[in-house]
Amino acid sequence: MYMHFILQALRAVSHNYPDLMLVCWGQLSAIVYKFLREGTAEIATKSWKEQAGNTTVFVGEKIVTSSIKVLDECLRAISGFRGTEDLSVEFFLDSPFTSDCIRTKKVSSAPSYGPKCLEDAKEERNTCPSGSQQWAETIEKLMPLILWHISAMVRSASVTCFAGITSSVFFTLSKENQDFIVSSLINAAEHDKVPLVRSASCRAIGVVSCFQKTPESAEILGKFIHAVEINTRDPVVSVRIPASWALANICDSLRHFVEDFPLKQSTDSETNFHLVELLIECALRLTKDGDKVKSNAVRALGNLARFFRYSSSPCVDKKPARSEPNAFDGGGITSSCPASLKDLHWLERMVQAFISCVTTGNVKVQWNVCHALSNMFLNKTIQLQDMDWAPSVFGILLLLLRDSSNFKIRIQAAAALAVPETALDYGKSFPDIVQGLEHVVENLGSDSISAPSSFKYRIALEKQLTSTLLHVLSLASASDHKPLKDFLVKKASFLEDWFKMLYSSLGETSAQSETVGCDSTGQKKEMIYKAVQSMIEVYKSTNQQSICQKFKKLVVL
Repeated sequence: MYMHFILQALRAVSHNYPDLMLVCWGQLSAIVYKFLREGTAEIATKSWKEQAGNTTVFVGEKIVTSSIKVLDECLRAISGFRGTEDLSVEFFLDSPFTSDCIRTKKVSSAPSYGPKCLEDAKEERNTCPSGSQQWAETIEKLMPLILWHISAMVRSASVTCFAGITSSVFFTLSKENQDFIVSSLINAAEHDKVPLVRSASCRAIGVVSCFQKTPESAEILGKFIHAVEINTRDPVVSVRIPASWALANICDSLRHFVEDFPLKQSTDSETNFHLVELLIECALRLTKDGDKVKSNAVRALGNLARFFRYSSSPCVDKKPARSEPNAFDGGGITSSCPASLKDLHWLERMVQAFISCVTTGNVKVQWNVCHALSNMFLNKTIQLQDMDWAPSVFGILLLLLRDSSNFKIRIQAAAALAVPETALDYGKSFPDIVQGLEHVVENLGSDSISAPSSFKYRIALEKQLTSTLLHVLSLASASDHKPLKDFLVKKASFLEDWFKMLYSSLGETSAQSETVGCDSTGQKKEMIYKAVQSMIEVYKSTNQQSICQKFKKLVVL
């Protein structure tokens, strides 16, 4: 029993003092190897399928499992693992008013590796490419002892190690070792009969699929997709949750790959099309699952909705003018009418899934719906103004922004409403959006904060609302909607005071901008100036000369 406590202590040291692990690797790996050898000495060698179905507990199971967890923690520390590589970009970080609302990601491993800034992180990756040698040793010497172990707990712990590898380490390994990791994960996900092992393998697949180079290999990507899709059908929810998480990560990785290489053609675009089709159908099915699965399914659909090229014409022979050729271009697979209709059918089903999830899902699901809609709005092949469902979608975002008690949901809803670039993109919902945003901003001070921890989100919400309202006000002069203009005349006094407050706040933030080395003050002035000029045009068109003069004075403040 004391050996178990010793291993727990070693794991704690690896977790809390990661900087020491590279120096201590030789001794630690020797200790782990000794325990693994002794713990597996009495286990007869069996085939994968024979051992995968055996759930017998043997005497040394806890010792072997604890040894693997020490190994896992040590490898994460040496490799500089900070958590799953997050490819997502929060939309509320794109505006100069919200650029300082950067969230730090809490990592459950190697805490002292947390970078102080992005520059430090880049420098660490360039100067500390450690982990490759240790991982190669682990794969060649230690993994054969545990990956096909008779104990499901041991197999699960061994597969979990792969969830701690980093992309920099993975792609410096030999091709043989990379293939070993991929094949081990696929085998565990598809063939192991124990849910604990399948769950761990899906989690690891979700990590590896986030590596930026993974989508470049259609073979690896296809294997991952099929393995994950199989597990999303598992009757055990503890398997479906990490499988759906991996599915969302694959879609996120695909989206970034398509955006980074928009003109890169695949040697087999039809295969890619069918993979995307499989992802869409799988994600749509999962939106009917429980909330923990549903939130990942919505995230997956949001990523797919952003990069998939939709054909709005009766036939796909005629591509949208703003669409680039792409290996994942649905309209480029065939020139028959059904493909175009199928694209639109997928789009409508996605939107219906979003609407259903936002009304039936929990807070996390609702946040992901807002994020997914932001992604969908960024797809230039979707003509929002022509979509019958657009008013419903904008209405849901306005409802969440106004009535949700969760600040993070309101932030993301406001961010989504800022994505369309022109008044035309908002369609007939534009007047409602302008009025709804103005109402929320005007009454923001009356919102109660239930907990001190919510205060930082309140500040972020205020900044995102400022950015979004400035955006839509800058587009208001392009609208001929008389009731909207009448509303803006009615709210002229509030808007005048609000613009004055924004201009006065620029002096307070200019020093902060110099500290962080960015000219956000100038960008803020530009956004305010555009909105004020737009209001001047609105008041000119309504013959409100006195109001017009007041707003002209704002420009020279």
